[in-house]
Amino acid sequence: MQLLIYILAVVALILIIVILIAPNEYSLSRSIIIDKPHKEVFQYLKLIKNQEHWSPWKKKDPNMTQEFIGEDGKVGFVSKWKGNKDVGEGEQEILTIIENELVETQLRFFKPWKSQSIGTLMVAKVEDDQTLVTWGFSGRNPTPFNVFMLFYDMDKTVGKDFEEGLADLKRLLEHKK
Repeated sequence: MQLLIYILAVVALILIIVILIAPNEYSLSRSIIIDKPHKEVFQYLKLIKNQEHWSPWKKKDPNMTQEFIGEDGKVGFVSKWKGNKDVGEGEQEILTIIENELVETQLRFFKPWKSQSIGTLMVAKVEDDQTLVTWGFSGRNPTPFNVFMLFYDMDKTVGKDFEEGLADLKRLLEHKK
């Protein structure tokens, strides 16, 4: 009986240590240079509805249902979605717009799990006809759910989606007249 208690105590101690060392915060971003003036790129990116043309998640479920509340391109605009298991269910709300620089959104995921993140789309002028676009998101994983981050490679999984989306955005904008 004492052996069982010792084993359970060691397992509990290991679990506590894992919870304490697992990261609580996450952040991910990817960038690309688009051969278009930065003001033109920003005007396109600040409209959340335009994401349906380049979002990797729209490709994963072209039949997802969407609902929009408010005026696109303005603080307070909300885009809601319900899709298959690859895209889940959630909403995105514009929190901040710094003209020709940044669109910040709050991403609220409801399914397959509940979480919140801050999404960012930033633009910076490289040359007159070149724009650096950086797409990112960040958030917190509360304890004990932070342990999941030890076994999930967000950089590899979500980073690949960001790279795909940015490549599609580049193709779309550079071929747009």
